Amino acid sequence: MATYRFEREARTPYSESYSIEDTDHSLGRVELHFTSSVTFGTLMVHESVADEEIQDLIGEIDEQLVMTADPYREDLVVTVWRGEEVGVFADDSDDEDDDDQDFEDEDNGESNGRG
Repeated sequence: MATYRFEREARTPYSESYSIEDTDHSLGRVELHFTSSVTFGTLMVHESVADEEIQDLIGEIDEQLVMTADPYREDLVVTVWRGEEVGVFADDSDDEDDDDQDFEDEDNGESNGRG
């Protein structure tokens, strides 16, 4: 069985998000949502992750993340998505790129169409 490392990215009173890595590379991420009796998870893994590894990973998520947070839960329901990572997008990253382009355009004497 592989060794998995979970790095928390976000936490609210009823949910948590983690990135998942093994000893060599990033495998994906998991989002957990805790209710009074059931924990719901969404597991997103890279397309190269095999079915057997997904089963092992769900077991580790249950043992390392869910049972430590809610040892009395009745069930863990996990939806699994397998695909490729496209990237990470944020609203402010586009604004910063636009600002950099504004300065370059002004230096070249060009107008960017903004007032």
